[in-house]
This record gives sequence, structure tokens and C-alpha cells, in this order.
Amino acid sequence: MRIAVASDHAGFNYKTLLVEKLKQDGYAVSDLGTDSHVPTDYPDQAADVARSILGYETDRGILVCGSGVGVAVAANKFKGIRAGVCHDSYSAHQCVEHDDVNVLCVGERVIGIALLFEIVDAFLGAEFSEETRHVNRVAKIVALEEKNMKDERV
Repeated sequence: MRIAVASDHAGFNYKTLLVEKLKQDGYAVSDLGTDSHVPTDYPDQAADVARSILGYETDRGILVCGSGVGVAVAANKFKGIRAGVCHDSYSAHQCVEHDDVNVLCVGERVIGIALLFEIVDAFLGAEFSEETRHVNRVAKIVALEEKNMKDERV
């Protein structure tokens, strides 16, 4: 699995540790920045991850900011991206299994590093269930996108 990882300055520490762990775990990782604690605008990193997925360069994304919320809001502005904030392992696997989420968003100021690794493992280990009820619900989300969003696929 190919994973795009990015953060703003508030998530830089965790992003750096996460990229190292994912590579050790055998994932193909695209580190899309930021590369320091210099203040940056999280919508830029969210857009980079979204475009990486929509351009078929990566399969899933992980975004880290202070709370996880800002990057989720920004990533969800892209048609075809379903980003969820998860600060527990149940939500991390359930959002993939039920909602076909493709971007995990977490907050460095909210959780510890050990929990981050547990959440990421749950997210990356999960697959969409393909159960009819979940397929139908995701289809409704896609219909909302079709009606309300411009296609950003490259």
C-alpha cells in the first residue's frame, strides 16, 4: 500500500516519526511535508495529500496537525476524498470498513505517539466491508459530491 503523509508545523514531530515507522513496516511512503517547525498553512498539506490520492500516486493518506480537525476540513473539500478525524483505534478501522475513508487525520496535541501508531495500524489494516448497507451509504455520499462538488481528479 502506498501512503501519503503530511503535516503542518504543529504535527511535524509526529509526522516525522510516523514516516519512519511506516517505512520500517514496509509501506511505500510519500512524505509531502512540512519539513520543519516553521509555521505553515495546513490546507496546503491537506491539498497535497488529496491530490496524491486523486492522482492515483498513493492509496491512502495520513494528515497530522494540532487537532486533526483543520486538515480534515480541508481534505474533505476534494471530491473523492473522505477524511476522518480519529483519536481512537475503533474509529480508525470502522471509518474505513463502513465509510470507505481514505484519509486519516490526527492531532499531535491530542494523542500520544504510542496511540498514534495504534490508530494508524488500525486504519491501514482495515478494508471497506462491501456490505450492502455501507455500499448504499457511500453511494449517497458520492451522489452528494456529484451534485455539490467540482471534480479534482488529475
